Amino acid sequence: MSTDVIPDPGAIAGLDLLLGLSGAVVIEATSLARCRAVSQGARIFDQGESTVRAHALLAGGVRISQFGSDGEQIVIRFIGAGEIFGGAAIYTDGRYPGEAIAIADSLEISWSQSEWHGLLERHPQIAINVIAIIGRRLAELQERVRELATQRAERRIAHSLLRLLRQAGRSSATGTEIAFPLRRKDIADISGTTLHTVSRVLTEWQRKGLLVSRAQRLTILAVDEIRRIAETITAANRR
Repeated sequence: MSTDVIPDPGAIAGLDLLLGLSGAVVIEATSLARCRAVSQGARIFDQGESTVRAHALLAGGVRISQFGSDGEQIVIRFIGAGEIFGGAAIYTDGRYPGEAIAIADSLEISWSQSEWHGLLERHPQIAINVIAIIGRRLAELQERVRELATQRAERRIAHSLLRLLRQAGRSSATGTEIAFPLRRKDIADISGTTLHTVSRVLTEWQRKGLLVSRAQRLTILAVDEIRRIAETITAANRR
């Protein structure tokens, strides 16, 4: 379920998309945006949908998944508060390459293709910010490919958890919690390993007191130890 709401320029000003822009530009971008409150589990867009918009997340979490020709679905990435998503379709074939599902109650804004192009043409700094965001994502993708080719599964899982902490970590009474719910399959997909391996590794780490997993909520209790596992050099073959 989604409900249109009035966007808050103060919340939108915190987007990386609008970094370095004046208050007047933020107000302009806000006035053009459609803002929606999206319930957990609601679909924001479908794979292959042709009415594409450029989206940004103000609060909550979004899972981007993609179906292959064999019908198999995998998680591509997670979107945390402050991030843009979905807009790449504007510059490719005009269809969303995956589906976006809210994995927590969320607040998202979006612009139509014409509104988006108008903003970028009038304010080149927005285009520069988009290029910087794409560059960071490309660097992350290259790092994930390198991990898949050279690292064993335990290290890849550790790297994935650290990325999620940087993206959506928040302090809790016991450690650092990833702000949105995660299925073990989600972690398997983004780590390039199997559900069985993720279940085994997370169970072992929980036994050692490195993390706690309850109701798909993951809290890292020993970030330094997870980082040590991620950075450990080993000759072991990846699984």
